[in-house]
Amino acid sequence: MGYAAIRPMTPRDPHEPHRVATPLELLFDLVTVIAIAAAAASLHHAVAADHAAEGIVRYLFTFFAIWWAWMNFTWFAPAYDNDDAPTRLLTMVIMAGALLIAAGIERFSAHLDISLVVAGYAVMRVAMIALWLRAAWHDPARRTCALRYAGGIAVAQVYWIGLYLLGDPHAPAFVALILLGWVIELAVPAIAERTNTTPWHRHHIVERYGLLTIIVLGEVLLAATLALEKAWDGSFDVRLVHTALSALVITFAMWWLYFAREEQLSTSKLSRSLQWGYGHMLVFASGAAVGAGFAVLVEILTGHSKIGIQAGDLAVAIPLGVYFLTLWLVRDRFELQGAARWVLPVFAAAVIALPFAFPALEAIAALAVAAVAIRATLAARGVSGAAPAA
Repeated sequence: MGYAAIRPMTPRDPHEPHRVATPLELLFDLVTVIAIAAAAASLHHAVAADHAAEGIVRYLFTFFAIWWAWMNFTWFAPAYDNDDAPTRLLTMVIMAGALLIAAGIERFSAHLDISLVVAGYAVMRVAMIALWLRAAWHDPARRTCALRYAGGIAVAQVYWIGLYLLGDPHAPAFVALILLGWVIELAVPAIAERTNTTPWHRHHIVERYGLLTIIVLGEVLLAATLALEKAWDGSFDVRLVHTALSALVITFAMWWLYFAREEQLSTSKLSRSLQWGYGHMLVFASGAAVGAGFAVLVEILTGHSKIGIQAGDLAVAIPLGVYFLTLWLVRDRFELQGAARWVLPVFAAAVIALPFAFPALEAIAALAVAAVAIRATLAARGVSGAAPAA
């Protein structure tokens, strides 16, 4: 689509061939990866300091804000992106909000100061409201749907600002109030799309989710690089080399499992699309958390952590198990049949249980490789008619 200063925001063809990520979408992902890296860093520091429970809750809070804003734009763009100046500028405003969130993560994690996170989220959401209002103006057939999006986002944003002004982050009920905010946010697309769905492009959406998966897997590779750097920092430590190699193997296994031959999203049905789209929050969050877990192991092996090696192995194993289980929830239980359908839940349980019986990172990596091999073998023997053989 050629550039024009201003053009109508008319709906795009959901069956348009050769749809690929635009330079603007890739720039949006670049900003998102900075925010995800900040969230993962806060998690790894919390776990290494023996504050895992607090760190996980705060990680999920910030990750939801980052992921939800990314997801809203990611589903909007394939339907209405006209690549004109207002669209570019509003998208860049959303990016600025993501950077504010990234800047506020450390303050939130250390002191429960949510001011920058709420401010960044407000900037992102106000710009998203403006995009939906433009879509409502130029697409009369789906005006009700677009206005529901704009109105729902506005209601949710008022809730978050009210929570910031009136809520006490140290109060026990604060977590429950955050969860209520999540429910409000998640309800918006379900209500808006109920009568007339937006013309999103299924294959393009799958590509966009795959790109973000690669981004979060980069957090694991970053931890592997950190381990190698520390291994040669003054005195050689072979345990750090083992950690780096295990991180590399697990990254490859996670990538292989995600980019299997089965369809990620084989239908445009609303209920299935919502399950798949929403469920990926845990795919992304757990993927980045595996990287945080490896960073924790580096802290342990270099004597900069208060926890033991078993806890470090669990910091890798638990999010890896969640990653396996979530892939089953959003894809395998729909696309596979027979024994292949149950490979990932079984290996999720095995990976999480292993550190309690045999604390060895290499064994976790071996289980990840076995999950890839066994799933591929069983899937090749029979998959549902909706998916090609693996």
